[in-house]
Amino acid sequence: MSRLDTRLESEGAEFLVLGQLLIHRIPAYKTYTNMPGYDLVATNPEKNTSARIQVKSRWNTGAKDFPIKNFDCEFVVAVFLNRGSKDGRKEVTAPDYYVLPVGLITSLPRSANWGKVSMKNVENLEQYREAWHLISSFMESVT
Repeated sequence: MSRLDTRLESEGAEFLVLGQLLIHRIPAYKTYTNMPGYDLVATNPEKNTSARIQVKSRWNTGAKDFPIKNFDCEFVVAVFLNRGSKDGRKEVTAPDYYVLPVGLITSLPRSANWGKVSMKNVENLEQYREAWHLISSFMESVT
């Protein structure tokens, strides 16, 4: 099977995360395309702080890993888009969001060739599901 072109979905995932940040009352903006290390910046204007966020998305329903090589950010938001499968056997469901501090990601094992991180290696994974408060708490505590 040929490789699926998911560039549009990848861009869409960045906007989905931006929307989630905004509806959780976290001011944020999208950076220029292909900014190395991060895709979004969340801000706290009162404290004059910010958090760089890298968005990693996977198209397939049931995906549990993602490649990452650049860690020049404070958070990685893994978006599992759950768009089914190329063969049409998997169901399309709502996206899953995991807000992960970059320190957690760097501590996990990665595959040698692609640098993939498996969500199976994240202890207490559910505590990171839609944990947008981690970003706002980070910006409150930065001095």
